[in-house]
Amino acid sequence: MVIVGASGNVGTSLIQALSADERVTSVLGLARRRPGWRVDKTEWAEADITTEDLVPHFRGADAVVHLAWLFQPTHDPVRTWRTNVLGTVRILESIAAAETPSLVYSSSVGAYSPGPKDRRVDESWPTHGWPAAAYSREKAYVERLLDTFELRHPQCRVVRLRPGFIFKREAASEQRRLFAGPLLPNALVRPELLQVLPDIPGMRFQALHSEDAAEAFHLAVTKPVRGAFNVAAEPVLDVPTLAKALGARTVRTPRWPARGLLSAAWHLRLVPASPDLFDAVLRLPLMDVTRAHTDLGWWPRHSALDSIREFLEGLQEGAGMNTPPLARGTGGPLRIREFMSRAGQRP
Repeated sequence: MVIVGASGNVGTSLIQALSADERVTSVLGLARRRPGWRVDKTEWAEADITTEDLVPHFRGADAVVHLAWLFQPTHDPVRTWRTNVLGTVRILESIAAAETPSLVYSSSVGAYSPGPKDRRVDESWPTHGWPAAAYSREKAYVERLLDTFELRHPQCRVVRLRPGFIFKREAASEQRRLFAGPLLPNALVRPELLQVLPDIPGMRFQALHSEDAAEAFHLAVTKPVRGAFNVAAEPVLDVPTLAKALGARTVRTPRWPARGLLSAAWHLRLVPASPDLFDAVLRLPLMDVTRAHTDLGWWPRHSALDSIREFLEGLQEGAGMNTPPLARGTGGPLRIREFMSRAGQRP
């Protein structure tokens, strides 16, 4: 088993799930930087998907799980395109050359075209993304790459998992760096201090715990399934639901001032999350996860609210793991390296 992008949020959870499976004899984790974290049955190798020969790593593997994704720098979409899209091209070519029998790919709800917030859509909903947002655009383009790959290589079993937003305590520091930037103090991320939440029209989304996402990948690797699977936990999250869980109240807020503030902060390099990603989130459809239940046999153990609570606790604690993406001290003392990189401009 080979996991590309194994040292991140889902990859670390998937390695733990596979190591506990008696049917799995070995796991090779590929990452750009070798982690210090060690798990039974797992070996690590350094590999950059944009430049290095991946065929030797894939040859003889029962499956390749593709989790690698570059979220930053949002101010340089050419760089993320080279890694996420052209890097995926190289992974697919290497899988074909190595004659690997199975590929499980981490797509996303972000690959979907804008859709309804008042009903659920299944896996047949169009995957053209929201073209203004690099993340959504690239996820949608990779879906087209997989369409072509499946036609050319029908002998390779291809599974696409499309999860909602994925959280766990140990990924909190990484996600704070990727989306909020260095100016968010950990001490302020406390439920008792979140007294008012802006209720923005369209802010409804789905989430799940990283361990539950990993179990979906685990099942996709070990079961003879093909095709796409939506993956998310209940309940659907909106601002009133979050406010009730946190003991806060809501204030109805139009989209335009919230987007305007985010846009100004992004252009000033104060936050790494782009306003285009904000637009995409407001347009994401709600997913029907029936196929994951019936065909994959997947059921989440954590609610979406529990996942959010754990994430907020991790933010407050500055939680992390001993892998480069998840390390709590990556930003340097007083987050100096984050400030010097100028949020969203350089990784």
